[in-house]
Amino acid sequence: MNPATLFGLCGAALVGIGLYGLLTDPRLLRKIIAFNLVGSGVFLLFGVVARRGAEAGLGGDPVPQALVITGIVVAFSATSLAVALLLRLHATGGGATLDDAADGDGTDRSQS
Repeated sequence: MNPATLFGLCGAALVGIGLYGLLTDPRLLRKIIAFNLVGSGVFLLFGVVARRGAEAGLGGDPVPQALVITGIVVAFSATSLAVALLLRLHATGGGATLDDAADGDGTDRSQS
């Protein structure tokens, strides 16, 4: 197994774990982290595709590297904005979850 295949499998695993976290967890902070995992997996897969193209004799193209670096910067700024909005949501409403029946500490508000 060559390194490009290993990196491709790791990128696919990151995307899969991130999608699972996005779909199953109602807590917003974990959704932000899962979304970052999906982005990291996509960046890794994009780098693997660019490397395989260079190994196939198509020449080293700097555009995919520049796109990945730009994507990392944009993902960082989007994550910062999402966390700031999450903190504001928590300060305003007292909770930071998408589940209406669950409070932030895991207690059920519908019973009281």
